[in-house]
Amino acid sequence: MLIDFISQNLNLLIIPFVSAIVGFGTNLLAVKMMFYPMKFIGIPPIFGWQGIIPSRVKEMAEIEVDLLLSKLMSIDDIAKRIDPKKLSQQIQRRLKQSIHSVVNEVMRDASPGVWSMLPGGVKHLIYLKIDSSLPKIVPKLVEDVQYNIRELIDLRSLIVNKMVDNPEILNELFLKVGAKEFTFIERSGFYFGFLLGIPTMIAWHFYQAWWLLIFGGLIVGYATNWIALHMIFEPKHPTKVGPFTLQGLFLKRQKEAAAIYCEVIEEKLLNTEIIAEAILKGESSEQVMEILTTHVNNAVDEHLNLVQPYTSVYLGPDEYYLMKENIVKRLFKDSEIIFSYAHEYATDAINIGQDLTEKMCELTPEEFEGIIRPAYQADEWKLILIGGILGMLAGYGQLHILRPDLVPMLPF
Repeated sequence: MLIDFISQNLNLLIIPFVSAIVGFGTNLLAVKMMFYPMKFIGIPPIFGWQGIIPSRVKEMAEIEVDLLLSKLMSIDDIAKRIDPKKLSQQIQRRLKQSIHSVVNEVMRDASPGVWSMLPGGVKHLIYLKIDSSLPKIVPKLVEDVQYNIRELIDLRSLIVNKMVDNPEILNELFLKVGAKEFTFIERSGFYFGFLLGIPTMIAWHFYQAWWLLIFGGLIVGYATNWIALHMIFEPKHPTKVGPFTLQGLFLKRQKEAAAIYCEVIEEKLLNTEIIAEAILKGESSEQVMEILTTHVNNAVDEHLNLVQPYTSVYLGPDEYYLMKENIVKRLFKDSEIIFSYAHEYATDAINIGQDLTEKMCELTPEEFEGIIRPAYQADEWKLILIGGILGMLAGYGQLHILRPDLVPMLPF
């Protein structure tokens, strides 16, 4: 009898399977539309689409950075981890080479006659004196930078601007951290879609109204996305239900997600190379120049007194000031190369990735949710609306198959 019923109503089985495909397709499309395309495609501002994250990259970046800086770290914390003496040791050899070259060129340009007739022993003595003082001068320079670090670098603007200029970084951050959750959204759409299609199938068996399949498609397109999102973030805390312990899928794997998040942050947004570049080439580079000028002027006044008898005759106050200014400019120009020799030490000392991961694992579920929830919440209604529309169109297609005589004409 059951076999006869199934054979007579085989076409009914189309409904849950189509619902499963609709659920999978709408959820898959929803995930893709969150991130792609990177640039607006169509006729702006209405007729077309840009991925939700790329279209709101600044807002998304600010949310991420505010969480990062309010809960996890500050530029002061980072700067304090650098030992000025150890940093000085790392760059000393390269700094000596650079200073010898700079002094030689600047002195030759400032007073070629004096420098050329200067005894080799005197030049050698100048270099020795400079070399011996570097272990004292460089740490003081680094300490000054550390003390003024908040004025020299705006960490919030640095990271936000980096994301805005490179929106693919924010995409990568969300996609990597929430990879398992996005996969779950896509696959769960199929299963939930099938289950939600069963009530529609039963209702259709007893009441074949033209709107029933269209309405059922709307429910599937909306509900599959909503259910998946709910399961990712709810319940926030482990909750015992009979023999089972339930918790939001993303929150359950906090340690794993935190490690991935911090790996991307360190690789793309917050490492010693990026921080050094911001200090040396950012908006506050002039302040760095002022700090460097103070230390260089003191060093020049101290070390060039050996050639004072030679220079006093040929160099007036203006020329002497210009000579010191040129030394500062040349050293500042070489500073990126000089400090590159300390990147390995600075990376180990700062240890951003590991430290961030440990602190992120200590966040409450409510705080940790804020890492990736904005990606889901941003313009979520648009994705649900599109899912509902696609579901309705799929229901309209089913109606063509099951009861073409009931198909109403669309107004387009």
